Amino acid sequence: MSARIIQTNDSPFGTVRIDPVTLDIIENALRNARVEMDATLVRTAMSPGIREQGDAFPLIADHEGRMIVGQFGSFIGGFLDGYDGTVEDGDMFFLSDPYSVDGAISHCNDWLILLPVFKAGRLLAYTAMFGHQSDIGGKVPGSMPIDATSIFQEGLRVPPVKIYSKGVYNEELVKLALHQSRTPNWCAADLNALIASCRIAARRVEEMADRFGVDTYVSATRNLLERNHRAMKALIAQAISEDKISFEDYICDDGLGAGPYRIKCTMWREGERVVLDFEGTDPQSEASINFYLNHNMLKMFFGIYMIMVFDPQILFNDGFYDLIEVRIPEGSLLRPKFPAALSGRTHALGRIFDILGGLLGQKTPEFLNAAGFSSSPHLFYAGTDSKGDWFQLFQIGFGGIPGRPLGDGPDGHSLWPGFTNVPNEFLERYFPLIIERYETVADSGGPGLHRGGNGIIMSYRFLEPGVIAIHDDRWFVPPWGVNGGRPGARARKILERPDGSQTVVGNKVEDLAVSADDVLHFITWGGGGWGDPLDRDPELIEKEITQGLVTPQGARAYGVVIDARGAVDTAATTHLRETIRAGRTGIELFDFGPTIQDLRRDCLAETGLPAPVQPRWGAYKHNTAA
Repeated sequence: MSARIIQTNDSPFGTVRIDPVTLDIIENALRNARVEMDATLVRTAMSPGIREQGDAFPLIADHEGRMIVGQFGSFIGGFLDGYDGTVEDGDMFFLSDPYSVDGAISHCNDWLILLPVFKAGRLLAYTAMFGHQSDIGGKVPGSMPIDATSIFQEGLRVPPVKIYSKGVYNEELVKLALHQSRTPNWCAADLNALIASCRIAARRVEEMADRFGVDTYVSATRNLLERNHRAMKALIAQAISEDKISFEDYICDDGLGAGPYRIKCTMWREGERVVLDFEGTDPQSEASINFYLNHNMLKMFFGIYMIMVFDPQILFNDGFYDLIEVRIPEGSLLRPKFPAALSGRTHALGRIFDILGGLLGQKTPEFLNAAGFSSSPHLFYAGTDSKGDWFQLFQIGFGGIPGRPLGDGPDGHSLWPGFTNVPNEFLERYFPLIIERYETVADSGGPGLHRGGNGIIMSYRFLEPGVIAIHDDRWFVPPWGVNGGRPGARARKILERPDGSQTVVGNKVEDLAVSADDVLHFITWGGGGWGDPLDRDPELIEKEITQGLVTPQGARAYGVVIDARGAVDTAATTHLRETIRAGRTGIELFDFGPTIQDLRRDCLAETGLPAPVQPRWGAYKHNTAA
């Protein structure tokens, strides 16, 4: 089964020698087209997740489906292999089912639009955009049930279908899709925004082909891919050893009381190619924390990490894919079998970046980052207000970015380049709540020469009764530090009732009832520290105390003593640092904190929550049947 591309002009594209100036102009025009896709989306979408936070991802690919500009890599090869139909001029495709495109989108909330771009009867390019829909039906508001045990509980699943066929709009298909949503107006606006973004990119591609000639444009995209291949080939030869290196990290729990779940990757080089082998990763979960990891997506993650660490000037694209081989065991947490639930996949998605950092930095510790991306905290709040109107909030929170070779991790920030926070004024204007606190959590960033970014606390006072859901991680297994840096603090969630009583709630909960004047204290994790904390400038610690980023008590983790006036006690600091240095045996490359056994033993006392129990894989066999 594969798609059939219908062209009225089958003549091959010619090869043109491209001068550096023309190549630079086309490269930057493509960059700008991607930016224009984002701008079009933001101006047209309605949901806070897309409009305010930027939870959408553009793609411009060549005529073979290889990404030229974008972020997650190209899924088009998988789409063409799995789609049993024609691709013709005037067609546009709509899909949301991860299993239908080999995980190129990772859960059903991501609605994807794909537009083939034809020029004079020939397929010239593809443009695509996917964005997170706030609600697509399913068992809970927001359509991301952390306790789902099947993808059938997660809302509408759309296989690859034509939303436009030879220029004719499939209005009935759209009506059917919107009918499943609790927020159909948002979905309609967001879908139109995705379509408009793809059309504006297609227009820019056509303009470039008109200006420079089709053959010149195609040759330029080939040059960009080849340039990326050469650069990545050199980086791989320089940074990746033939010796096998392994690294593992954990998802804290699955929301059903079991955990932690191990993700393990082994990396080595065979000739010019890198092998990434996830053998040793735990089997798939009964719950929705599975992440159907697309091979090309992982290759792009690897490439982005390599480029950002070693040569940030490179424009990443799909040109290097043949230099990377990915091996993921079937039935594992990262390659679950249908119909495994996928809506809670953000925790494993974030952990992949921590694992890549742990792998790539072992041979070059000077480039090693600590752990910190780790997860993507979600809050859902829904109900019917006193006027009888339905309200529904989906918000992505941020934690601490890891300490890095070049400096501290930012406090309360997203590692995704395009993500921004929803303004508190927006939340209070459109939802029945008040944000009473929004600030960094002092001392939550892991101590180090370069401090891990602090997590944040957002205190939501709910003004109407409703239900909330929380999806977060790093509450059990802390974000690790590197090169002598210490782990960051773990996440916590506290529900405060109007009488002042407080209850620690889980970091993965569904359908938790809240009343008017309840307050949720949503506290995220801090990033791990980088380098020896005893080498950090005491005057910088003193400044951070005045800024509320570090406390006088927390300063002692850096060997810094603060006197009653709030100033550094130089003599006491020198003595404390000498004492600490004399009492330790050395600097470890990684500081993971306590062992899993110790974390289990101390979990209730330290977190207020019972420790997750060891998963029982045999109990999940029913979830692997197609």
